[in-house]
Amino acid sequence: MARGGGACVLTAALLLILLLLLSGGQGGGVHCLRSRAVSGATVLELRHHSSGSGSSGGATSTKSRGGGEAGGLLASDAARVSSLQRRIGRSSAAAALAAESKLTQVPVTSGAKLRTLNYVATVGIGGGEATLIVDTASELTWVQCAPCDSCHDQQDPLFDPASSPSYAAVPCNTTSCDALQLAITGMSSGQTCDQLTPASSCSYALSYRDGSYSRGVLAHDRLSLAGEDIEGFVFGCGTSNQGPFGGTSGLMGLGRSQLSLISQTTDQFGGVFSYCLPLKESGTSGSLVLGDDSSVYRNSTPIVYTTMVSDPTQGPFYFLNMTGITVGGEEVEPSAFSSSAKAIIDSGTIITSLVPSVYSAVRAEFLSQLAEYPQAPAFSILDTCFNLTGLREVQVPSLKLVFQGGVEVEVDSKGVLYVVSSDASQVCLALAPLKSEYDTSIIGNYQQKNLRVIFDTLGSQIGFAQETCDYI
Repeated sequence: MARGGGACVLTAALLLILLLLLSGGQGGGVHCLRSRAVSGATVLELRHHSSGSGSSGGATSTKSRGGGEAGGLLASDAARVSSLQRRIGRSSAAAALAAESKLTQVPVTSGAKLRTLNYVATVGIGGGEATLIVDTASELTWVQCAPCDSCHDQQDPLFDPASSPSYAAVPCNTTSCDALQLAITGMSSGQTCDQLTPASSCSYALSYRDGSYSRGVLAHDRLSLAGEDIEGFVFGCGTSNQGPFGGTSGLMGLGRSQLSLISQTTDQFGGVFSYCLPLKESGTSGSLVLGDDSSVYRNSTPIVYTTMVSDPTQGPFYFLNMTGITVGGEEVEPSAFSSSAKAIIDSGTIITSLVPSVYSAVRAEFLSQLAEYPQAPAFSILDTCFNLTGLREVQVPSLKLVFQGGVEVEVDSKGVLYVVSSDASQVCLALAPLKSEYDTSIIGNYQQKNLRVIFDTLGSQIGFAQETCDYI
């Protein structure tokens, strides 16, 4: 493997520094300060500055940045949830290779005013830079490419394949093309490629129920993770891309598929990655770590593991069994989980969505424990809201998710309620119901803040630990 960025020799695990970007981009910006060493890694320090006022309840007030836009982002989140429900059940092309792990730790910087409620990381691709949404439910990393037929606005310059001598399109008659086509269409490339020109480029088309999409050609080039180069990294070079991607350059695919970043780097990092997502109002960075060296974590509680559920029809998703929920120490009716245990944990979905029976039981318990507070109108996909105007303090019930093996994960207090109005006249339970009992619950990033979440794909386990995500 070639090594770039000769300023230092790095060991341990691959550390990607993430920055949470406030939606709306009003006066936001990222300013590079200086680099420093943390546990053997060089970290480029960043700060996010926003003119929008934060709220005391754990979410940026929509009155300070436009309630309509925030509602639209949550509506897009609901559309993503619907899209994931549709994709569950497709055959997966994931095939991780067992190999000895080589551990490396490097820093990654993060972007600017990117109008997204998701988390992003900046990587190098073919000598340029791309700021990508970190997405554990995506089978492919893709970036917008020039010349672009139809692209959303992005902050970074478009990636130009013509400017990269290491860029090459992936031919149609290759295992990479076959794996991608099988993952997204259920058909091999032999069924979709032009048989008369088998060396033609491999086309891809990713689409979602909300109408967003990315279309282009499969390619390979050098992926640079701030000093560590991965040669021949396969990604999507998208020339037609539209959707709620904010000002990002595309998606970082961390899902369970043969072409995800995790599977393509199994030789180096052993199929293990983790992240710690910061509170967006904190102005700090979290971290994304590739590799199994836990010495770079800052967890304040021991790591506890639950089984990663295997399913031959799982697609790129990470499944686990959720066996219970407690609200303010009270266990939600156990019968609600009897046939609805399986859930997805996803960094690219914002709000946790629960099957109707589980959601109803959780909602009823919250209403019981918050009965002294007047209710407020629903907001977007959030239907359980309260008017807390004029109150100096509110005792927010704790929320714990319970997974197979008795693993309890407490949600950060600022991941329980979503503050809609800066005057606290509309504060909502940050959970949403799914449409059907046959849907699959999805644990979103709003409920994963200040947690170290570890994905061990070869060991088929997912770990959790409390961690304050303030690396910078």
